Amino acid sequence: MTILHNTPTADLQALDAAHHLHPFTHGAELAQKGARVITRAKGVTLTDSDGKELLDGMAGLWCCNIGYGREELAEAARAQMLELPYYNTFFQTTHPPAIALARKLAELAPGDLDHVFFSTGGSDANDTNIRLARHYWALKGKPEKTVFISRHNAYHGSTVGAASLGGMAAMHEQGGIPIPDIEYIGQPNWWAEGGEMSPEEFGLMRARELEAKIEELGEDRVAAFIAEPVQGAGGVIVPPASYWPEIQRICDAHEILLIADEVITGFGRTGNWFGSETWGIRPDIMTIAKGLSSGYAPIGGSIVSREVADVISKGGEFYHGYTYSAHPVSAAVALENLRIMEEERIIERVREDTGPYLARKWATLTEHPLVGEAVISGMMASVALTPDKASRAAFRAGAGTAGLICRDFCFEEGLVMRHVGDRMIIAPPLVISREEIDTLIARALAAFDRTQARLEAEGLMEPA
Repeated sequence: MTILHNTPTADLQALDAAHHLHPFTHGAELAQKGARVITRAKGVTLTDSDGKELLDGMAGLWCCNIGYGREELAEAARAQMLELPYYNTFFQTTHPPAIALARKLAELAPGDLDHVFFSTGGSDANDTNIRLARHYWALKGKPEKTVFISRHNAYHGSTVGAASLGGMAAMHEQGGIPIPDIEYIGQPNWWAEGGEMSPEEFGLMRARELEAKIEELGEDRVAAFIAEPVQGAGGVIVPPASYWPEIQRICDAHEILLIADEVITGFGRTGNWFGSETWGIRPDIMTIAKGLSSGYAPIGGSIVSREVADVISKGGEFYHGYTYSAHPVSAAVALENLRIMEEERIIERVREDTGPYLARKWATLTEHPLVGEAVISGMMASVALTPDKASRAAFRAGAGTAGLICRDFCFEEGLVMRHVGDRMIIAPPLVISREEIDTLIARALAAFDRTQARLEAEGLMEPA
């Protein structure tokens, strides 16, 4: 069947409902409403099947860092498909794109992270991390070190292993999740959970929950702590400045691996190549995906420290891998993406120009009556919607009621802006211009105005 470019929207929606199971979607509601059909994109702008243009405030799914329509990536894929469209990296075999990309990532990664185990995305990379960490400790003569500590409301993927590492309650209600030997501590969400503490006090308190959990479980049982430098799908939770230094101190003081999930924060999102550099984290393992290829081809991986790699390499055969690990086309596209980011100084522009500009504009959103907290790290940001700024109150109507209303108004205003509960979040392409940032802010404010009017009209502005 050919791609249906000129088919009417209603027919596309009917076909989609008849045959397509969507991720993270209520199927019956989607069938009734009809899917939004995106047909093309350029720069930071999406166009749907009705011709409506949308400023993509989410870079696809946190991934299209260099924007849409870059012909260089299409050419890199075409050239590689003609030369070597596929070969595996099992059984002592490799190919030039895998070699070149592993070397490039070792060059870019901070500290002594210099070996890469490739996957097809972030979820399976975090599954790899479970296998890697447990195998590492077994080879070190400590097979009892199997427990992973994560955080409530963390997101680390949706496979069985990765969803278990994540701390999202709704996901844990389906499919026998979490698997054994996964434990959780609190998230560093001061706005929602900080009470009367200052952000600095709260950050230290939440970090020290890790040490308490290690002591509760026994250091001899804990393999690793995994966390996103900035929680993404949990609502762009930017931690207090006191949080990560204390986490690093605790990991240094105890014999556990520190895994930084950089699937979202990697490749320029926070104004550095990796969020670990922004937040002063020294991970033993780093999870990567999304921005590695700017979403143009599926690829991910685990960058591991020299010491971890040495133990794994000398430990005999590691019975783990994926058919598409270091797929040559995906690797070639990723290399071209990284070349563009370097040569066009995209990350430097985020750090020195557009990132600070967005931060200034984003801070002004707290002037809106509906907006409490506004936080940002580079090109990822969120606001907390609230009926009462002074008390940081939630809505009596229940989490997500205001957020969903606001999200729908954002679409109507021509802006893709995601809601997580009653937090509104953005992570636009890193190539967004100052003028496009102005458009994003204007459309967000228009959506906030309409949301407030709707909430007031329906009696939903009451605090819990």
